[in-house]
Amino acid sequence: MIYDFTADDVFEMAEQLERNGAQFYRKAAQNTENPEYKKLLVGLSEMEVEHETTFINLRSELSGTAKTSTAFDPQNESALYLRALADTKVFFEKEIDFSSMKSVLKAAILAEKDSIVFYLGMKELVPEKYGKDKLDKIIKEEMGHIKLLSKELIAQKNE
Repeated sequence: MIYDFTADDVFEMAEQLERNGAQFYRKAAQNTENPEYKKLLVGLSEMEVEHETTFINLRSELSGTAKTSTAFDPQNESALYLRALADTKVFFEKEIDFSSMKSVLKAAILAEKDSIVFYLGMKELVPEKYGKDKLDKIIKEEMGHIKLLSKELIAQKNE
């Protein structure tokens, strides 16, 4: 079966990736004793929650074919597939030294890079008529995450 993804599908995955990111940062915060690091990680978790809200709002603004399902799916299997794909592609369980802020930041930067590559690949699967141009907003948000995390990593190296 040929299945074209829509912008709506990708925004749904983006929302899940943000939830996974928030969970990653909460776990990292729970595993550090340094109050400064804990504050940073909780802040990053809250930022992921804000980004999820941003993606929910952007998704709600989609109209027409950008939200139209491209396949007959009475049991909503495509949504389950997309959720599983999002859960395994970026913030999956990795061996991370949560006691080292540098390790956490490096893992987070790698995850953000992976998410950008993932979204660029998904963008190729979304035809123009299904909202391909809307995906640039997701990619831009993720690039902003890398900028912020890289700034923090540089600050860590200077300490």
